[in-house]
Amino acid sequence: MVQVASGIMKILVTGAAGMLGSAVVAHLRSLGWTVRAHDLSPLDPAQADEVVTGDLRDPELAHQLVDGMAAVVHAAAIPSPRPDEQAVFTNNVMSAYQVLDAAGRAGVQRIVYVSSLSVLGFAYSFHRSSPEFAPVTETHPYVSEDVYGLSKHIGERIAITTSLRWGATMVSLRFPFLGSGERLRGHLNHVRESPGDDRGLWAWLDTRDAARSIEAALTSPLTGHHLINIVAPDTTAVEPTAELLRRYHPSTVLTEPIEGFATPFSTTRSRELLGFTAEHSWR
Repeated sequence: MVQVASGIMKILVTGAAGMLGSAVVAHLRSLGWTVRAHDLSPLDPAQADEVVTGDLRDPELAHQLVDGMAAVVHAAAIPSPRPDEQAVFTNNVMSAYQVLDAAGRAGVQRIVYVSSLSVLGFAYSFHRSSPEFAPVTETHPYVSEDVYGLSKHIGERIAITTSLRWGATMVSLRFPFLGSGERLRGHLNHVRESPGDDRGLWAWLDTRDAARSIEAALTSPLTGHHLINIVAPDTTAVEPTAELLRRYHPSTVLTEPIEGFATPFSTTRSRELLGFTAEHSWR
């Protein structure tokens, strides 16, 4: 567990100019923690206690970024398989390796890797793949066909390797669609009109809750590596979840009843390991 009582909690957040990264920086600073914010794009100096720009694939930069940090949150990534698959793979995989390995070598004891439920292969499937079972747990087989899912899968393996090699506590968080405000409203409208288009199994999470879950991953008493689904308890859809699964994923086996609008992803680990439950709902 990272000690925060002294108020000298120094955290690196990569991808700090992005939607999630900026929310994480603001949330952690509201707790009184000191944040070094990094992004490839220029950052507002007022956004964090320290801002750094540069390419995370540069090992020298990665080592400079993690120096003196008590914890690292690696949120930087190209969040889609498009438009350039080569760029997505090389950026996401190499930046994850450089940052996580540098943090481990530097003795950083708590590292959070921002992964994605897209790693499972449903969201960007070329063949409209379905989950083998639901609720979908963190042990579901890897069936990804796209480069973004592949890059996040490799990132999770890098996280495990970092924990095994350097003894750091690694928490890999699998997020669904993230949003609030206009972004969320637009997504909800699209799902309402075309529920079959949502290949992410109608999972979502308010960005504020995502930031809270990262706080929990930084402070919960854990050791080793943990892979955790982080989703809202309900879906983005207006039809019951079991009905949607029967309609769009008839081969999926329900291992337990999914009542009402409950998410088809398991939230057991997030509750038991992090004590996390989403606070915000659109309903």
